[in-house]
Amino acid sequence: MEQRNLPNATLIVVLGALSIIGCCFYYVGLILGLIALYYGFKATKLYKEDPSAWDNHSTVVIGKVLAIIGIVLNVLSILFVVWAITTFGWEVVQDKEEFQRVLQEYFQQ
Repeated sequence: MEQRNLPNATLIVVLGALSIIGCCFYYVGLILGLIALYYGFKATKLYKEDPSAWDNHSTVVIGKVLAIIGIVLNVLSILFVVWAITTFGWEVVQDKEEFQRVLQEYFQQ
């Protein structure tokens, strides 16, 4: 029996990589990472049903790892923003120069 490529394996890797980059763009990466994980788990389920029929499971695993890294980075950035808002206030966080000044003062203590 000829081995086939798992469906969406390349898409999973691309979405996983974009989820890491996307953490810098208003948490778009969180959505991309979750989509990549969804497709990754679907592909892994197919692979587990008949491992000998599929060829590129390692590509799916790499995509899932990238997606998890992207999700973790996005969650950390969300936690940082929540911490900054609760510590310094919304007005300070919105003003870039003031926010930088307050952060420098806070961490030089």
